[in-house]
Amino acid sequence: MPAVSRSPVDPTLFDPIPRPSFRHRLLVRALPVVRRSGDLTDPEAERRRVLARRRAEPAGLPTWAVPGFTRRFAVERDDSAGFPSWVVTPRARAAGTSPGLTVLYLHGGGYAFGLDPFHLRWVCRLARATGARIVLPDYPLAPEHTWRDSHEALVGLAGRYAVQAAEGGGELVLAGDSAGGGYALSLAQAMRDTGGPRAARTVLISPWVDLAGTTPEETAQATAGDPWLFVGKIDAYAGWWAGSEADLRRPEVSPGLGSLADLPPTLLLGGTRDTLLPGFRLLVRRAAEAGWELTSVEEPGLLHVYPLLPLVPEADRAFRQVLAFLAR
Repeated sequence: MPAVSRSPVDPTLFDPIPRPSFRHRLLVRALPVVRRSGDLTDPEAERRRVLARRRAEPAGLPTWAVPGFTRRFAVERDDSAGFPSWVVTPRARAAGTSPGLTVLYLHGGGYAFGLDPFHLRWVCRLARATGARIVLPDYPLAPEHTWRDSHEALVGLAGRYAVQAAEGGGELVLAGDSAGGGYALSLAQAMRDTGGPRAARTVLISPWVDLAGTTPEETAQATAGDPWLFVGKIDAYAGWWAGSEADLRRPEVSPGLGSLADLPPTLLLGGTRDTLLPGFRLLVRRAAEAGWELTSVEEPGLLHVYPLLPLVPEADRAFRQVLAFLAR
């Protein structure tokens, strides 16, 4: 399978890396020790663990994680969707950046965990580099909530920001990582289907697009090399988010199984050391069939959401790829 579609901005920038860096290899070894995590053994115990961890986390944005945040960024709270969305805007924009650009970023976390420091650091870096306004929906999470509690509201929210961006001479970009990447794609599909304002492009970082688990053999092979994601937990979280087995294949839940025709130009970044890899490849196959302009970068040996990981050179390269895609 080709690592990159035929329409990248800079072919050399989008060529796959032959081998993971030394720092990335160290991270692969450290993850199982640091996280002390394993596969699901007791669904009810996992549910209690998720809820306990969330209760221990402070509410709001983890602004402490970004040095000089209050000096560099302004924050507003938008409750128009029925839950908070944090709007982060750089106080000063570099020359050549676009004040009209809005990025609606859906955070990952298996639909069960909220915004964390890695998400905020990455979007703040993007805001500084592009001048973009970043919208961070703090959407209701599983296991207490399902997709039905936020999807329609987020489609409306995205539409309003698309209109605002256009009025300012800019555009709306939908972006997200992991579960948030899947959510971003489902919003792009819904905006197309409703016939209202649409996003101009989409950025998907290691997106979770097949919660129905339609590629069990491929997923089992991918899991063998992934020190982070485990099939049992993935299946449990998918069931929580869907709310019922009947909803697992809906495009709002598994956008990789929905129609991919007439979607915005999209950049997909993923590594092969990722349990979600079969979903990335499913999108590439189905994109070609649908005529969807998808630039897919599949990096050999790299971890889940590697573009957000700290201290690895592959993350810097991925960031340059995102900037090149947005500047196209």
